[in-house]
Amino acid sequence: MFTKTKNLNDMNKLILSAALTGAATTRAHCPAIPYTPKEIAEEAKRAVDEGASIVHIHAREDNGQPTFRTEVFEQISTEVRALCPDVIINYSTGAIGMSAKERVAHLHTTKPDMAAFNMGSMNYAIFSKKDKKFFWNAVFENSFDTMSHVVSVMNEHNIAPEMECFDTGHIRNAEPLRDMGLLPDNACYSLVMGVLGGIPATPENLMHQISQVPQGAHWQVIAISRKQWQMAAIACTMGGSFRVGLEDNFYLPNNQMAKSNGECVEWGVKLATMMGREIASIAEAREMLNIPLR
Repeated sequence: MFTKTKNLNDMNKLILSAALTGAATTRAHCPAIPYTPKEIAEEAKRAVDEGASIVHIHAREDNGQPTFRTEVFEQISTEVRALCPDVIINYSTGAIGMSAKERVAHLHTTKPDMAAFNMGSMNYAIFSKKDKKFFWNAVFENSFDTMSHVVSVMNEHNIAPEMECFDTGHIRNAEPLRDMGLLPDNACYSLVMGVLGGIPATPENLMHQISQVPQGAHWQVIAISRKQWQMAAIACTMGGSFRVGLEDNFYLPNNQMAKSNGECVEWGVKLATMMGREIASIAEAREMLNIPLR
């Protein structure tokens, strides 16, 4: 288990995370989305060069289809480490229709620095207001049994849990896991907003979510779609961090479609700087989150 994390908000440096790929979108939506391990690594390098300390990654087959094949994650690790030796790699464990064991199989061999840890079950859907229909609609199952298995595997390999909280109840779900001794002290909170089935991305809701995070814990906001930048600005003023990248939002604050994840990070740095926040380097982020370089 990790040692106790410092009071991160006192350090006042912002950790920028970049979500490079996602699983639900394709190049038909945004031509810059990377598919292959080599493309993902190149996007990681662009993001790191602009100031990202963490890269959050979903695996894809070469044709863009989402995959949890361990071999693909291993290839991604090799390619990313070749271009970004010290970046904090954060792998997805979220999937629908797969067992908990299948969702974390890749963690045993890749041993990333961090992994997404989904903190509760929810309806997860994409709805078209224009067409008045669901394009995609499912239940994302994360029972306490599932969560216990997932975080136990993370603990086995000293992988920091990034607790993805899609609603207020998800933040509270950390409490019994902590009481059971399953959560390491450097588990951090991601306040995910704007997913249908989860909490809407509004300033009032974000302020409420922030108020639920335990004192001294590191948190970031992940806002889906174009409200990302408004939520990121609030995170800056409240002492938190935020995530950008093509998984969450294709568009820059000037309403132009991003040509790379590097562009998303570049604008994230601009926003944070304008709000008076200093960006943490990778080494500083590792120290703040107590994630030593392997």
